[in-house]
Formats: sequence, C-alpha cells, structure tokens
Amino acid sequence: MGLKCNCKPFCSFSREIGDEARAEKMSTFPIPRSESTHHRLYEFAKTAMIKIFAHPYVTVCDLYCGAGVDIDKWESAQIANYVGIDVATSGISEAREEWEGQRKNYNAEFFEVDPCAENLETQLQEKANQADLVCCLQHLQMCFETEERARRLLHNVSSLLKPGGYFLGITPDSSTIWAKYQKNVEAYHNRSSSMKPGLVPNCIRSESYMITFEVEEEKFPLFGKKYQLKFANDISAETHCLVHFPSLIRLAREAGLEYVEIQNLNEFYDDNRALFAGMLMSYGANLIDPRGRLLPRSYDVLGLYTTFIFQKPDPDVTPPLATPLLQEDEKEWQEPAWRDDDQTSLAEPPPPPPPLPLPLALPLPQPPHGLGKISEQKGILGPGPADLRFSEAL
Repeated sequence: MGLKCNCKPFCSFSREIGDEARAEKMSTFPIPRSESTHHRLYEFAKTAMIKIFAHPYVTVCDLYCGAGVDIDKWESAQIANYVGIDVATSGISEAREEWEGQRKNYNAEFFEVDPCAENLETQLQEKANQADLVCCLQHLQMCFETEERARRLLHNVSSLLKPGGYFLGITPDSSTIWAKYQKNVEAYHNRSSSMKPGLVPNCIRSESYMITFEVEEEKFPLFGKKYQLKFANDISAETHCLVHFPSLIRLAREAGLEYVEIQNLNEFYDDNRALFAGMLMSYGANLIDPRGRLLPRSYDVLGLYTTFIFQKPDPDVTPPLATPLLQEDEKEWQEPAWRDDDQTSLAEPPPPPPPLPLPLALPLPQPPHGLGKISEQKGILGPGPADLRFSEAL
C-alpha cells in the first residue's frame, strides 16, 4: 500500500460516488488512439485522477498544460473554468487553438509563465485563491532540478488554491526507479571482483523502457539528480529529475499545503480495480487480463509512476488536516530523524497510557502525531513496491 495517512485516503475519494454513477460518467471520457502501451496507460491514469477529483462547476488550474492534450478530459468532467499555464509559447498557442476550435463548454484562459521560476501571486493576482484544483499531470519532476525551483512551484500552487482545494498529479516514482538502480549496482559488484574498479552501472533496462542516469553515483541527492527515460518505440528519451518525496512534503508544508497521499499507480489501480477495470479495458487490448488484473508489461510500466495529493487547509474546517501517522504494523520502518527536530504538531496528542503495575512500569514512547517527522513515515524516499522501499534517508 502507499504511505498511510490519517486524512481521507486517496482511494476513498473514488468510492464517494456510487459505482453505477461513476461508470456512467466514465463512459463519457475520450479514449486515446495511441498504440503505445506507455501512452495508453498514462492517459488512463490522468483520466482516473481527473475523474475522481474534478466535479461539475469547479475551477481548474493546469500547470504545464502543453498543447491542450487533456482538454477533452476536462470537458467530460463538466468543469466551469480552466486556467492553462505553460512555459512554452507554442504549447499555450496550441492549447488555446484546441479549446477554441472545439467550442468546449467551459471558460478557459491561458498564460505563458514558468510556475517554477516566476511569482504567480504578483503576475496572476486576479487568479489568487480561485482554483478548486491545481494539477501537474506530467512535469513535476523537472521542478526538482533545484530546491529553489521546487519551492517556487509549491508557493505558486498555494497562492492559486482556494482553502480546502487540492494540488494533485502524476510523477515518476523515484522510490521505484532509484531502488532498481541500486539493485543494479549491487548485482554488478557481486558478479566478479575482477571487474573494473570505480565503474558503476548507470542503466536500467526492461522490455518496455530504458533508464539511464547522467552521472554514475551511489548517493541520492535531494535535487538535480537527472536521468533519461526512453520507452520502447519512442524516438527519443525524456530528461527527468528524481523527486525526493520527503523534500516535496517538507517544501509543500512550508508553502501551506498538507500532505494527503502518495501512491504508486499499481497500488492505486489495485485499490480501485472494480471501478476502473472496465475503463482501462476500453484503452485497448493487452493491458489487463479477463479478471481486470494488470498484465506483466502493464504492471511494469504503470509501476514507474506515482500519484501525489496535497490539500490547502481550510481554517473553517475542524479538526485541521494532519500529515500521516505511522501505523502499528509499520513500526519496523522507523529510523532516526533526518531533518529538523523542531516540527510542531497540528493535532492534539491523546492522553498518556496508564502506567504499568510496578515493578514493570517503564516510560512508554509516544507515537508521532500531527506533522511528525518525515523520517517516521514508511519509505523515506516515497512509496513504491514494498521490496523497493528504503528504510532510511540517504
């Protein structure tokens, strides 16, 4: 499962609406024509996220909206207002033309601005605190080139969101990717002691993709760790940066955004299989078996990605949101603190347990409450498959 949370879990959102109503709404979503397994699965994941969170008449801000590839999805969700933001002039122009040419049933505005470098609070003052949803469905990873860029993005997101609004999206699962790389390194060094010293294998290969790290190293830097991701049949590779999830949670908190959930897409699909299997089947053959379970290639590709969800707290809602607590079955993953020890708690601690009868009375450690320490959460580098999680910070 993904990181545990005492907030409303991500998968629970999909169950708030009856299966029949959700299925009827799903049938209105456009199905992509791409034959690439990767693109079909990614389009499915974006559609599922939009379907769960985008309700009628909401205002959406789409960061790095590109050429408007998701315009049909937003119309199917019956949103009222759309704000598209992208750093590229060509992307903004194409998105605007796409919207105007298809006469969509929602208002749309487009802005050419870099949300990782510019202050949207001053540049888009009229949009402050207006969005019910801010989404970043493709390019969060490029904001982790430096800490300054990631911090600017999250402060911009916070300035755009209404109290109670959500920041959500999809990004490569750095926990899974880095752990695969580390296993590569370990296997390489265990093969033979006669191999060239100091040479670290920097390439991960599978039937569906190849990942190549630009710099060979065994440490996970918090920012700026670049790699090339190339899927089978793609002409060129994409350059990404690993997203260090504890740093993402920390910077989001600094910007006034509370962590809700990060969940690997394989786990997300398994949690919602009854709801989404029929929809995924409509994305083409050879993705799932007759029972709705992911086929090996689909599992391999979808598992490279994770969802992320944050919420801007609403001061009128009580009790306040809090970041996730460690569950009883997860205590084995606790590690010493890796960042500041002065984090304050937003939630009231429970009363202390009654003392044990003498002479057995011992001081009992209190479980983490409220914000807690990031290192106390399961999987210091994020969720990902259980066998690929790190138990300590690098």
